[in-house]
Amino acid sequence: MADSQEPVFQIQRVYLKEASLEQPNSPGILLEQEQPAVDIQLGVEAAPVADGIFEVAVTATVQTKIKDKTVFLVEAKQAGIFEIRNLPEDQMGPILSIACPQIVYPYLRGNVADLIQRAGFPPVNLAEINFQAMYEQQAAAAAGQDDQAKEEAPRIILS
Repeated sequence: MADSQEPVFQIQRVYLKEASLEQPNSPGILLEQEQPAVDIQLGVEAAPVADGIFEVAVTATVQTKIKDKTVFLVEAKQAGIFEIRNLPEDQMGPILSIACPQIVYPYLRGNVADLIQRAGFPPVNLAEINFQAMYEQQAAAAAGQDDQAKEEAPRIILS
């Protein structure tokens, strides 16, 4: 008979939750010879879906500009549904902020590169991310803030 208190960590599903592409200055901007500047922003969020079930999403925003004009803007959110049960509370933050995003992120990288390439541009390959270092930086920043700021700082939502 299986012990019902065994820790459980299972991937239920990984999916592309949102994706958008804008080329507001096309076709004129495509005639420019200048190399565009690329700005990439990443975010991680987690939320409970049901008892022991969590959605973890990694969002990427890629914007390229020549001078002050946008060449393209891509926003994509890749998510996963994870079953996580019987883990100590102090392990939930690292699981939701490090382990789950590491599973979801490669799918996001592929989808962003594919979307940009299908739009007629050379693919932008998102760099590998050290989610553990990101988590530790956010935890250190939260520890240095007052109590009210601590409540606003975490991106992880636990029930």
